[in-house]
Amino acid sequence: MTAVTDLEKLITETADDLSLLKSPAHRSAVEETIELLDQGKVRMAEKVDGSWQVNAWVQHAIRQYFQVAPFTTEHAGPLEYHDRIPIKHGLKDRGIRVVAGSIVRYGSYIESGVIVALGFVNLGSYVGTGSLVDAWATVGSGAQIGRNVHLAGGVGIGGVLEPPGARPVIIEDNAFIGSRCIIVEGVIVEENAVVAAQTCLTSSTHIIDVTGDEPVTHKGRVPANSVVVPGTRTRKFPAGEFEVNCALIIGRRTPGTDVKVALTNDIRDFSFA
Repeated sequence: MTAVTDLEKLITETADDLSLLKSPAHRSAVEETIELLDQGKVRMAEKVDGSWQVNAWVQHAIRQYFQVAPFTTEHAGPLEYHDRIPIKHGLKDRGIRVVAGSIVRYGSYIESGVIVALGFVNLGSYVGTGSLVDAWATVGSGAQIGRNVHLAGGVGIGGVLEPPGARPVIIEDNAFIGSRCIIVEGVIVEENAVVAAQTCLTSSTHIIDVTGDEPVTHKGRVPANSVVVPGTRTRKFPAGEFEVNCALIIGRRTPGTDVKVALTNDIRDFSFA
C-alpha cells in the first residue's frame, strides 16, 4: 500500500493533467485512495484541533475514480444494476445492518453499529457508529455524519465534489435531523442539535436565535445543543416585501438526554410538530 502522502502527491498531479490517468502509478493511486475511503483510513473532511478541515485531494480522487472505474453489473435478486461504483460488500463482518432496498456504495465508510433502513449512502461519505439512516434518507458524496445521529425519513444530506476544497455537509455527534429536512452546501450541524422536520438549511439560510432579547443570526452553522424549527423572515425586493425561508433557534437541548427522548421533550417544551 502506497503511503498517504505519496497518494496525495500523485492525485494532485493528476488533477492538473488528467492524461496522467493513463499512467499505472497514477491510476493505482486513485484506486488505493477509494479503498482507503472504504476502510475509513482517509476522509474527505476531518476535525483537527477543534476545526473541520477538507482534504481537497480526496475530492479529486473521487472525481478521477469515475473516469477509471469500469462499468460492472450486479444483481440483487431480480434487480439489476449497471454502474461504475459497486455496492459495499462484507456488511456482516463490518457489523452494519442494511435493510433490503437500501444502497450503500463502495468508497463510503460505515462504522460498526450503523443501521441503514431503506436509505442511500454515497461514495466518500462517513457515518459514525450508532447512527440511523432512515427510510429514503440520503447521505451525499463526502458528507460526514457523526456518531449516534438519527437521520429521519426522507432527509436529504447534500454531497459535494467540486470545487475542490468545498466543505461537505457535516452532522456532528448525537444530532437529530427531522423528517424531510434538506441540509446542503457545507452546513455544519453541531453536537446534540435537534433540527425539526421540513427545515431547509443552505449556506445562505439565516439561522436566527430568537431565545434572547435580540435576534442573533448564524449562517452555515447550527450551534451545539440548539433546537431548530423552520421559519420565515421578511425581505424587501423591487416588487415589494415577501417572506423567505429561514430557520429559528427556539431553545436548547438538555445535555445527556437520549436523542429520541430529547426530541419528544423538545416538541412538548417548545410546542412544534
